[in-house]
Amino acid sequence: MRQAKAGMAVLLVIGILSGVLGVQGKVSASAENLPFTDLGGAYGTYEIASLYNKGIMKGTSQTLFSPDRPITRAESLTALIRLLKLEPVQGSVAAFADVPASRWYYGTVQAGVNLGITEGTSPAVFAPEQPLTRQEAAVWLVRALKQQNNEVSVAPAFSDRGKMASWAVPSIAKVQQLGLMQGDGGEFRPNDPITRQETAVLMARVLETRDWSSKINGMPAAGIQLGWQYGQTTAQYEQSVLKSNVNTLSPRWLFLEKNGTVGQAVDRSLISWAQEHNRQVWPMVGNRFDADATHYILTDQARSAAAIKLIGDLVRNYSLDGINLDFENVYPSDRAALTSFVRNLAVRLHQEEAVLSVCVSPDLGTDWTEAFDYAALGAAADYMVLMGYDEHWGGGSTAGSVSSLPWLQRGLDRLVAVVPAGKVILALPLYTRDWSLNRNGAAVSSAELTLIQQNRLVAQYGLRPKWNGGIQQYTAEYTSGAVRHRIWMEDGRSLSRKYAMGASRRVAGFAYWYVNSESADVWPALRNANRFSGYAF
Repeated sequence: MRQAKAGMAVLLVIGILSGVLGVQGKVSASAENLPFTDLGGAYGTYEIASLYNKGIMKGTSQTLFSPDRPITRAESLTALIRLLKLEPVQGSVAAFADVPASRWYYGTVQAGVNLGITEGTSPAVFAPEQPLTRQEAAVWLVRALKQQNNEVSVAPAFSDRGKMASWAVPSIAKVQQLGLMQGDGGEFRPNDPITRQETAVLMARVLETRDWSSKINGMPAAGIQLGWQYGQTTAQYEQSVLKSNVNTLSPRWLFLEKNGTVGQAVDRSLISWAQEHNRQVWPMVGNRFDADATHYILTDQARSAAAIKLIGDLVRNYSLDGINLDFENVYPSDRAALTSFVRNLAVRLHQEEAVLSVCVSPDLGTDWTEAFDYAALGAAADYMVLMGYDEHWGGGSTAGSVSSLPWLQRGLDRLVAVVPAGKVILALPLYTRDWSLNRNGAAVSSAELTLIQQNRLVAQYGLRPKWNGGIQQYTAEYTSGAVRHRIWMEDGRSLSRKYAMGASRRVAGFAYWYVNSESADVWPALRNANRFSGYAF
């Protein structure tokens, strides 16, 4: 959003749907109970004190609130993030050049950008110390209350409409319709800065309007949050889970063997730990991408039945909550056999009151996914786990994103067209790839990176990643020796956008490949995405 020119501070007249309180606020608090010494006679005294006590707004010093001072963009966004009960996010990639990680408002600016509540005055500049204008305040508030897609039947009836930026007109109309910002004397004064007192009164009205307060104070359910174990001991995995959002553990304990059996390496201590920490355990049954071993079991009735019995017995003997079936690289000719195996395994697990989740790749229309009868598998299993990654895979000749948002959205929409969204778990990547390119930009090779390794490379080479709005990811380039490299990055911002897209389809939950490969900003960013996606104002 472009920054409008700042004007002088003006009086904001705020109404509410259930009656207009005017500019005097609610009730003047007694002087001895005021949190600041400069509120005498201020019409927003009650609201300022209320927001201060809720931890939403603070003073400009220990004793001063500075009610008539214009509020800065950083101050206003920080208050808005607190109002929504969202967490600051110490993003691994700074969204703006003028918002360094050392600044007090870095985490709240990152949180707002992740969720699309705000953007900069230009792609690289946020202007944190610049006064917030009234029209910017309207836009941010409409986005925060998720009202921007609602139709507004009447254009804002203000005599100074010609001074409004085109991008702000719908939001100004909306806040007027909601009774939150009514203007003064027939004018809205869109380019004038909004004061700290006016901001306090406005935010206080949000908490009193249309039951928004109860929704903000509620906690949306997180649904299934499945995290796969990979490359960690049990103790390491447990510690990683404690620092994550994961509520469903999927250790890689069971694999098909070439001799037609199922190898197992169950760790009872993890099961006990999960029970103590109120988490479920869905061990993964994998095939190690071995099409021949998979064919050998699926196409023989006796071997298939024996494998199902073994898995069912393990579930019963260890009191497991479910199974995560991950068969990849299955021959297209084994499509019917795979469907039959899933049906029979589901029956056996349901006898043990356990659930079956089945991993599938996005429908690519190739041999890789031809073995998946999505509708039939979705009908048989309790959940379908869409592995939303490897859009561009390590062995491919084309460099690109592991999981661009448009590609992921197409894959998810195809799946929920044949499987109810309430049975779908969307798996997100906690990894990316470092692509080596030739002079023409074609891929020569790639190396898989955890997000931790990705961020180390960015720091090592002093890179300045650029946000690509088309794919909703940062990209970065560097040269090592004579070789040009490019990374399509994953971070809290890109993953928040993927999470929000999945939540908008009402999926049953999310999964993560793999736990302990994420950067520190990922889990708070995704908690914010879950909370904000759950708001229905």
